[in-house]
Amino acid sequence: MAMSPEEIAERTASEIGRIFQAGQGNPIDLTEYLLNRIGKASNSNIFITVMEERARKEAKASALRYANARPLSPLDGVPIAWKDLFDVAGSRTTAASSLYRDSAIKERDATCVANAASAGMVCLGKLNMTEFAYSGLGLNPHFGTPVNPNDPKVHRSPGGSSSGSGAAVASRLVPCAIGTDTGGSVRIPASFNGVYGWKTSEGRIDKNGMVPLSRTLDTIGPLAQSVEDCVLLDMILRGAVVADARRQFVDKLRIVVPENYVLESCDSSVLENFENALHILENAGATIERRFVPEIDEAIKLTQLHGSLASAESYNEYGNLVEGEQGGQIDARVVHRILLGAKMSANDLLCIQNTRRAAVDSIGLALKGALLAMPTTPITAPEIAPLEADMDLFHKVNLHVLRNTMIGNFLGFCGLAIPSGRDHNGLPTSILFNAPKDQDDFLLGHGLDIDRLLQGSFERIGNPS
Repeated sequence: MAMSPEEIAERTASEIGRIFQAGQGNPIDLTEYLLNRIGKASNSNIFITVMEERARKEAKASALRYANARPLSPLDGVPIAWKDLFDVAGSRTTAASSLYRDSAIKERDATCVANAASAGMVCLGKLNMTEFAYSGLGLNPHFGTPVNPNDPKVHRSPGGSSSGSGAAVASRLVPCAIGTDTGGSVRIPASFNGVYGWKTSEGRIDKNGMVPLSRTLDTIGPLAQSVEDCVLLDMILRGAVVADARRQFVDKLRIVVPENYVLESCDSSVLENFENALHILENAGATIERRFVPEIDEAIKLTQLHGSLASAESYNEYGNLVEGEQGGQIDARVVHRILLGAKMSANDLLCIQNTRRAAVDSIGLALKGALLAMPTTPITAPEIAPLEADMDLFHKVNLHVLRNTMIGNFLGFCGLAIPSGRDHNGLPTSILFNAPKDQDDFLLGHGLDIDRLLQGSFERIGNPS
């Protein structure tokens, strides 16, 4: 039985692929419906560039492949959009900076964009973000701050830096979007918007054709509507033809919950939904182990003494720009963070690099066969107006929001943010599962079962009455 484009647009990327395979819908009709929906939402500041011509061309090609029963992948014909850090042929790459608003049109796709195109996905356009990807709150003075759809009355943070990616998926303007994560920039928008966020291990997805912030820490990952979506998008972004992750049940899984740092100063609803989610997994057979994790304290102490790797590497990328004649055209909040790197010495950088290598090895041994769980963000999406009015408050809240996710970047984790419920205002909360470096398939495999259990019990996880 055929489904309307409006009905299909509410489904996950994986479900849309199956709908097309069953002949119950058409990529052309869905693409036209979403382009129209994006046009009506132009004041939401979510898209920077809408690529109608490319989208229609790719949707038409996909429909022809389905007519011949020859789809290129499970997500052939499924619409996708890209954080405006990725080169997409036929568009500018602005990094959401006014300095690059009129930059040259790109002639080639970034590697991961080309991989998605080769899998038959339909590119709808480029998404808004924090300028140069350097904030966890998602504010942007040049292109506007994307609207978080979870509060129709109050303008709240969409999370950053992949702000448009999270808001686009939550607003059902696109079933999936691709962001980057250097300190939490996929997982935080996932948390604030109530969607899924997948942070891959460093080097898992090719970064060629992507504007850098921290060449060491930058990773690529999707924001989507299910763990299944994350599995398939991970496969496609890598250029793989089959997914390596296999479903693994939680009945023999060990989940470590740190007793230090990550549960401090959390909203009560965040903690309540976090504990409820753990209780559901424990009832399904998972072992919950609560203990002190020394590598977390080590990461915090190192940052306090020497600064951060992201600060040093972002200053290396943009120091000349922010200190030059054009520096005044860059968001002052971003400039402030980049200039922190100017104060760091060679000794600071070497201490960070050497200690980080040891900590990544240590936590890898400690968590062998286990996942590390924590709230994705300690708070739900804050109101934007106070953050815009007070620079000091902005930086305080920004660091608080980044607190848990930055630990994962320092320790080399891959991470999966999964919705855990809502607070009394109806704002989403999120639980973050981490695995050691290069254990992506282990985490995704267990994530499939975790998602089944949590969303099957979603009515019991902090939904507003």
